[in-house]
Amino acid sequence: MPKKFIKRYMPDHNKIRTHKSLRIFGTLLHDPNLWHLNRRSVAAGIAIGLFVAFLPLPLHMLIAAALAIPLRANLPLAVAVVWVNNPFTIVPFYYLGYQLGAALMGRAALPRETDLDPGIAWLLNEGWDILQPMMLGGVIVGLICALLGYVGMRLLWRWHVVHRLHARQRGVRHRKSG
Repeated sequence: MPKKFIKRYMPDHNKIRTHKSLRIFGTLLHDPNLWHLNRRSVAAGIAIGLFVAFLPLPLHMLIAAALAIPLRANLPLAVAVVWVNNPFTIVPFYYLGYQLGAALMGRAALPRETDLDPGIAWLLNEGWDILQPMMLGGVIVGLICALLGYVGMRLLWRWHVVHRLHARQRGVRHRKSG
């Protein structure tokens, strides 16, 4: 199930290799391990995508691709999983990261009423005070989610393989007896 299910939604690797935003990686995209669907590469791709999704940085897909290549994880999955962070989930994700980071840094959370003046001066003064705990919390939440995603996918894959093996063995027994 995991391999067939994932393969059904995977884009063509030749289209991805020639995609204009991924050309910066050049021939690094020709490593066949980046495209294989096996337990290790799929779990690593999911972990990378989940980790990057919680980082309060721009260019999530590019960061996920840059991590997947040297770690030889499934590249399309790593890039696709970062989309758990989307316009609907970005505020709760970053707020959770900020709250965790602020608590760990011993800072008070932002007051409900903040003078938001999105100018350069505000960004340099207040923005940094917000970004530091948000980044710390994002890294920690990202690491936890990546670990859970990696272990969860490995367990799901293993369960599926064992389940199919048992089903195959039951099928063989029934044919011999009947």
